[in-house]
Amino acid sequence: MKPINPVFFIIWMIGSPVAALCAFLITYNEYSHHYSGRKKPLKIAIETAVFTFIVFVILGVMAGLLLNQCI
Repeated sequence: MKPINPVFFIIWMIGSPVAALCAFLITYNEYSHHYSGRKKPLKIAIETAVFTFIVFVILGVMAGLLLNQCI
């Protein structure tokens, strides 16, 4: 098995945090309209950001491995 191409690694390392940040901002903005305090929307937004980060890391690794086999 060949090692993962560094280009995929760079895209994965940049894309996952950006996706998590976007998910956090969108979720916090939306839920802040539905709750009067800051604590609950912040907790929900952090959970969403962590989940998004994990999903994008898994997808990035899988795409890198799959494309590495094709290239």
